[in-house]
Amino acid sequence: MLSGPTLGDPRPLPQLMSLEARHEPTAVGGTLGPRNATPAADGAPGQQAQSFPWAGTLLAGVLITTIVVDVIGNLLVIVSVFRNRKLRKAGNAFVVSLALADLVVAIYPYPLVLTAIFNDGWIAGYIHCQISGFLMGLSVIGSIFNITGIAINRYCYICHSLKYDKLFSNSNTMCYVVLVWALTILAIVPNWFVESLQYDPRVYSCTFAQSVSSLYTIAVVVVHFILPIGIVTYCYLRIWILVIRVRRRVKPDSRSKIKPHDLRNFLTMFVVFVLFAVCWAPLNLIGLAVALDPRLSRAIPEWLFTASYFMAYFNSCLNAVVYGVLNHNFRKEYKRIVLIVFKLHC
Repeated sequence: MLSGPTLGDPRPLPQLMSLEARHEPTAVGGTLGPRNATPAADGAPGQQAQSFPWAGTLLAGVLITTIVVDVIGNLLVIVSVFRNRKLRKAGNAFVVSLALADLVVAIYPYPLVLTAIFNDGWIAGYIHCQISGFLMGLSVIGSIFNITGIAINRYCYICHSLKYDKLFSNSNTMCYVVLVWALTILAIVPNWFVESLQYDPRVYSCTFAQSVSSLYTIAVVVVHFILPIGIVTYCYLRIWILVIRVRRRVKPDSRSKIKPHDLRNFLTMFVVFVLFAVCWAPLNLIGLAVALDPRLSRAIPEWLFTASYFMAYFNSCLNAVVYGVLNHNFRKEYKRIVLIVFKLHC
């Protein structure tokens, strides 16, 4: 999956300006051109010339909201699972893992992006740019891989219930979670070798540069987004088919397999998947389209590109809200934790 949009060169300003003299800017997939670059202090990369005066304020507002809800919400998710015995199930190991993936970006990369917005350019330096881009990619890929793990877990629990306890014992589940993160790290490491983690002044972020290689960008979209989405879609489609059959009593013997709370848990995870797909699809589709036909880079409005990126940002704070709205056990535990916190401060 694309962990971010096209980017400029994060190297010191003199090297950047020499590149600008040879390249024209593009909406997506190009280098940082002269129209976006202004002198930056301390060797920082070029800064962005705002197309709209209110754009920075809007983006900062979205990001501040995302950070606050992300941190509070995902901490509530993690604490809830460890506190509530009803939530300490094998399948929720992926939920905790997903919450950690969302929490990572709110703690380090997002505050740096917010700093770049306030300063109208990247001031944290090259090393922080690389670390920020790496963690951004780690979070995004970790999220989709964990969502895939949740879908496979739900599929086995509902469609193959007799084998579930053996497949998802506590020890096996922990191994699966470790495997998810091992695959995530394996998927993000190549970015360092192709030097694709760079700074894009249009979105104030150090992240994946689609312009490095069209072939590599296509591979990233397919392996990190399309393939996992395909697996999740298959799992949930099979579950929906079984649910419909049970509801219509086509398979009366399987009616007892799907209990009301199991169905609600499935719907909760399904909504999490749909929101992730909706939030990340525009950015990935833009990257794929430009990789297949670079001429499209000039046809894509910059505002659309920026909006698609910050919509993807916003997704990291949604999961905890979904759990609280759709899952009774999470909602109940949220209230308990909040009451305990208020009592401690009173």
